[in-house]
Amino acid sequence: MMATGFILAGVAFGPMGCAGPVETSIRPGARPAGGPVSIQPTRNAGFDQWISGFTARAQNQGIRGETLSRAFAGVTYDEDAIRRDRSQAEFHKAIWEYLDGAVSTARIANGRDALARHQGTLSAIEARYGVPAEVVTAVWGMESAYGAMRGSSDIVSSLSTLAYDGRRGEFFEAQLIAALKILQSGDVAPRSMTGSWAGAMGHTQFMPTSYLDYAVDFRGDGRRDIWSDDPTDALASTANYLAKHGWNRGQPWAVEVVLPQGFDAALTGKETKRRPSDWARLGVRSVAGGTVPDHGQSSILIPAGINGPALMIFDNFRVIERYNSADAYVIGVGHLSDRIAGAGPIRGAWPRGERPLAFTERKELQERLTLAGFSTGGVDGKIGPDTTAAIRQWQRSVGLAPDGFASAAVLAKLR
Repeated sequence: MMATGFILAGVAFGPMGCAGPVETSIRPGARPAGGPVSIQPTRNAGFDQWISGFTARAQNQGIRGETLSRAFAGVTYDEDAIRRDRSQAEFHKAIWEYLDGAVSTARIANGRDALARHQGTLSAIEARYGVPAEVVTAVWGMESAYGAMRGSSDIVSSLSTLAYDGRRGEFFEAQLIAALKILQSGDVAPRSMTGSWAGAMGHTQFMPTSYLDYAVDFRGDGRRDIWSDDPTDALASTANYLAKHGWNRGQPWAVEVVLPQGFDAALTGKETKRRPSDWARLGVRSVAGGTVPDHGQSSILIPAGINGPALMIFDNFRVIERYNSADAYVIGVGHLSDRIAGAGPIRGAWPRGERPLAFTERKELQERLTLAGFSTGGVDGKIGPDTTAAIRQWQRSVGLAPDGFASAAVLAKLR
């Protein structure tokens, strides 16, 4: 899973099935793991100096000298990781454009084929963890195109580079320590530990810390192998991750609904929770007709504003969110799983005439909202929960439907 979510993403994943011991001490503070460390220098003096200091810190956290020597043999400064880490996309896709790719005809067909080919394994995984086979398959499809795009970056090189020279050094050093613990456990050889430039690994893109906490040996061969062509352990690990984060058996992630004419947009958003029967009394109906079954507390989400499709989301939406917090990603996984299971496309019409805001425009939107007294929690060009809430508050203040949608019309009115 990508560290960003989405990327999209991003995403982060303990003791589950740990294959080998990690040295610990009953005394306060960690005990150096001991043993000599032999690491050949790279062609980057600053990087070499950082590695020297890091190996001492790693040994203080239980990483053995022999592990460090093997892990850093052949490691190089990853210029591509730094370039990607520092790049800033000027434009982003509107959610309907994102879904056009995420839930394309090809990805649906490939997902159904993957489900059929691994039906026995996925059924056994579903029986153990309670997560539908279609949902696990959809995560697989979103993260690596069903194993076709697992990433070929050397994880130790990428994480070392990002810890040394990236924007989030502390985060990536923690991921590097976790990666070394994985190597020390014997689950994978150093140069076979490959993945994305940001450290996400395997068929379903686990970050190293998530691997330590949630990866499982479903095949029973003594290794939690998420890297090989056999996706079994990776798929089971994904199901375990979702189950451990509260997956509710038998509950949908969302149901598409139709809102009545004049529906109060202030009631939309994840903060407002009601049972489907309560929403029904307000005129909310399933697109299939009738009242949505009472699956539990739910919220109404309008990802493209009041003029786009509406979803009644349940707790399982929030569980998928733990894999990657972007609404577009969650909707992508959920809708792809539905399509793999045989459901049709989203029926509501997307406002395809809307132009997505450029990065500079998103920053301007946040700046103008903040100046108007509606804090967005910072100006970073990312439309997250704080910015959405600020848009809602501003919309209420000027008599507009408070749907929280960051549109060109909103920016124009702010100007």
